[in-house]
Amino acid sequence: MSMTHYMELLAASQPWNLIIYMVIPVALAEALVAMEFVLLFRQRYEGTLRQVHKVAGIVLGVYFAGIMVQLGTQVLPNLVWRGPADVLAVGSYLLAGVPLVAIALLELGIWGGQASAREKMKYHFLLLTAFLIITHVAMVFGMVDPTIMGWQPQMDGGMMQHGQHHGQ
Repeated sequence: MSMTHYMELLAASQPWNLIIYMVIPVALAEALVAMEFVLLFRQRYEGTLRQVHKVAGIVLGVYFAGIMVQLGTQVLPNLVWRGPADVLAVGSYLLAGVPLVAIALLELGIWGGQASAREKMKYHFLLLTAFLIITHVAMVFGMVDPTIMGWQPQMDGGMMQHGQHHGQ
């Protein structure tokens, strides 16, 4: 079975790529979601939990900005696309960093500085929701065999890419 570059990236250098590109950002995002629910439920936008929430948002945004730069400069220019599923998976993964960077900018006061604490939490919630939706698009299309969406592996000396034989 063929795989998208998204899945190939996660599968390579086990377990390090999985940890770097999936576990760390998803764990931080899920921690943010949990803290966000508590903060919004209590309608308290200050205190220790809010400070931890703020730091986690900044760390996650800066971390994912680094991933975007690294993949965008070192990996993306060398890709030979494996059809629409590959483009959707990789593109969505990289696009997911935009709301995270916006969260970091919001938390650092670079963006939304005049907004009230409640308005900032609203922006934070919307940005985090956008991140979760976009990353789920990346995961769904990343797990798809790209041949399902029309990509055909190149033939090379009787073998297909990834060691597949004719007729499989």
